[in-house]
Parts: sequence; structure tokens; C-alpha cells
Amino acid sequence: RILILDEPTAVLSDQESERLLTTVRSIAKSGTAVVLVTHKLGEVIAHADRVTVMRGGKAVATADPRAVSVPELTQMIVGSNIHEVPAPSQNIGEPLLTVADLSGARSDGHVALSGASFMVRSGEIYGIAGVGGNGQTELAEILMGVARPLSGRIRLAGADDISAEGPQQRRAQGLAFIPADRHTWALAGGLSVAENFAVSGVIAGKYGSAIRVDTGAIRTAAKKAVESFDVQGVRSSGQKAGLLSGGNAQKLVIAREFSGTPRVVLAHSPSRGLDVRASAAVHDRLRAARDSGAGVLLISEDLDEILLLADRVGV
Repeated sequence: RILILDEPTAVLSDQESERLLTTVRSIAKSGTAVVLVTHKLGEVIAHADRVTVMRGGKAVATADPRAVSVPELTQMIVGSNIHEVPAPSQNIGEPLLTVADLSGARSDGHVALSGASFMVRSGEIYGIAGVGGNGQTELAEILMGVARPLSGRIRLAGADDISAEGPQQRRAQGLAFIPADRHTWALAGGLSVAENFAVSGVIAGKYGSAIRVDTGAIRTAAKKAVESFDVQGVRSSGQKAGLLSGGNAQKLVIAREFSGTPRVVLAHSPSRGLDVRASAAVHDRLRAARDSGAGVLLISEDLDEILLLADRVGV
């Protein structure tokens, strides 16, 4: 009689989302009451009969989705207008990351990536678009160094072939990673917010030696990052990172990855699960990295995100 869906399309492609919501629409027409909790405003306008906006724990507005626009809904949600105006890069330079004839397999041995070749230049966001399951995850894992390629080369400007190097060596050469699966590849849930934020700096000697780590400096830096990147739900820097919601966990990852000066940023579905304000903040950070001269590789199944951010697109 009542169907409650909480972010049911968060990890689906556009086509999959449309099929699911069309099915939900037919269920509603049969007499079932459906409650759809979502941050995707296009879904609200296309499929909902009524929309109620929550902000700060309160219901602040109820409207007919056909009578409001996405900017108007955005203003209701965040209390102000957020206008993301695509601005092309003005300073595209030499290649920083070159991928040549890269192939890779899934854990079951199935070849999911075959002969991929592209380059990412300084001062640009290079977007990779496509329906999920077409090699994007395997590409990201190989570039991060957590999976080995079957063949091909990965070159970073100023370095030799880094295809055989692990994540630590790649990070030391200026690669920053924002993985889609943040809890598996980007955070240790049992460690504190401060420890998760500072781990890269500890390895690099930023907070003293391995024998004598400056825990006070770590707590101070983590507190500043939490405030700067608006990581909500952090009562103290000693709180376990595993207690953060998905969106706030992503903000913590991004705060850490941008705490240095990365040369190349790999961002795989960086705004997945984030609300419109948080997504806009993430997009601003990626553009800022690009404008400072870094190369950004954006892998996303959200075509709107690709078209909004990318200076070039590979499919």
C-alpha cells in the first residue's frame, strides 16, 4: 500500500533510472502511495505529483513540480540561488597524464577494458562519459594502482612509465584520487576523521617523523579542513570516519586530496550521493584545480555533470 524509496537511483545510469521511475510511476497509478526521497531535481519534476522540500530538519515548502523550475527548487533546498555557469579553461597546456593501449580485467577474468588511449593536459578537465559497466571502474582502479593492467602504459609528465607502481608512489608524484567507492578505497572507517585526513601528510612527513608524529598539528589541520569543506556531522576530529554519511565522507576525502597541490586529479563520480550545494562545491574545487594548472580526469555516468565540467569529452 505504501512504498518508500530512499535515493533509489543514486548508483544507476540515466537509462536505468528512467526505467525504474517509469515502473514506480505505474505502481503509483495502480493505487499505491509512493514516497520518493531524492536529491535529483530532474527526477522530481519529471515523476512526482507533489514535492516537499526539507531544509535543516524542517519541511519548508510544498509545491507542484510542474509549476516550479530546477533553479526555484534549488533555492528552496539551500536557501539561496546556486548557478553553475560552465566556464571553459583558458590555460590548457602540455599533456600531464598519458594512457596508451590500456587493457584490464575484472576479478572474474573478464576483459572489461580494451586498448584505451587518451591524454589529460594541464589546465583542463577531461571527461569520460558512458553507461556504467563499460570499463570505467576498471580504468579508475588501474589508474589508482589498486589493480594491475593486462597491457598498456600509464605515463606521468616528468616521470617514466608508472604502470607498475603502487598508489603511494603515484601519489608521491602528484596524483590525487577521488574514487567512486569512497568507503572501500578512500577511507578507513575504524580510524578517526583526523587520521583519515592526515594519513597522506603523515606518510609524506608533513606532521613530523614516523617516530614522533605531531598529533596536535593533525587535529588542528583536520578541524580547519572540516570547517572549510563543510563536513557535517563531525562532533570532534577524533570521531570515527565510518559514522559519517556518504556525502560528508566524500567531502572529507576531497578535503584530504586537495590539501596538497596535485598535478593530476582522478575524480570518479565525485558528486554521487551529494545534494545540490555539496555538488556545486565539489565542482568548484575541480574547476579550481584545473585553473591552477592541474589536469583533471573526470569519470562520470552523469552526463549532465560531464557536460557541465569537461573541456573535452571521451566516450
